[in-house]
Amino acid sequence: MRSEGDTWDITTSVGSTALFVATARALEAQKPNPLVVDPYAEIFCRAVGGHAADVLDGKAPDHQLKSDGFGEHFVNFQAARTKYFDDYFRRAADAGVRQVVVLAAGLDSRAYRLDWPAATTIFELDRPQVLDFKREVLTDQGAGPRAERREIAVDLREDWPQALRDSGFDPAKPSAWIAEGLLIYLPASAQEQLFTGIDSLAGPGSHVAVEDGAPMQPDDYQAALEEERAAAAEGDPRVFFQLIYNEQHQPASEWFGKHGWKAVGTPLADYLREVGRPVPGPDVEAGPMIARNTLVSAVRA
Repeated sequence: MRSEGDTWDITTSVGSTALFVATARALEAQKPNPLVVDPYAEIFCRAVGGHAADVLDGKAPDHQLKSDGFGEHFVNFQAARTKYFDDYFRRAADAGVRQVVVLAAGLDSRAYRLDWPAATTIFELDRPQVLDFKREVLTDQGAGPRAERREIAVDLREDWPQALRDSGFDPAKPSAWIAEGLLIYLPASAQEQLFTGIDSLAGPGSHVAVEDGAPMQPDDYQAALEEERAAAAEGDPRVFFQLIYNEQHQPASEWFGKHGWKAVGTPLADYLREVGRPVPGPDVEAGPMIARNTLVSAVRA
């Protein structure tokens, strides 16, 4: 379970979820017609090794990401989510934004794989162990960012707005923000603080994009938590429900809409249909997860 002040690297606790998502992106890239190709996702997986590499080589057919009820749809989910936020950043760049803030950056490789306009600065915020891993792996590969990239080693439960300003972020200029795969790992109070922090630093013409998810019903969450704990007692190392808070302060589209932003929420199921990927029904393992998810983007007038 999560605790106040808990820590992690890329293979433990919350950090391991970034690796799981990178594995899904790498599997998407193996498809004949992928929605997106993140060439660095596989590099991260192979740097860690173990199951993260085995699943890419077909050596782990029983891996969760290879299952029909969950894995197939989760890979589609990550591909669609990646495309949505890639397109969001392209729109922000076309609008003249040259400051980008990636909150809980994890293994996000957009600084390295998207074409950024000249004079773009990308601020990546995450725990130092996670940033160290990414930098070391990509340096070993000879990869370089396509914009000025500034690492900010800070826990989002700390005073990250001040750390961002100290790294050269200019609140007077437009900025583009992303909170992808983040909110479920924050309690409702921290979600509110995160939104408030973005709102306080984003000047006119700024953009923000958030992956938002409605909480599970309390009984369903408790049942999933107990099932996961029982599996762990039998030696299953996988955790998820023990890492999330299952809380929501307020839907992101509503919060930003009330604070002077023009916000649009797109249900993940609708976006999957838009990009030509199947939507699992409620009786499929991944169905309820996808049904609760909304992709939100907003612009400050």
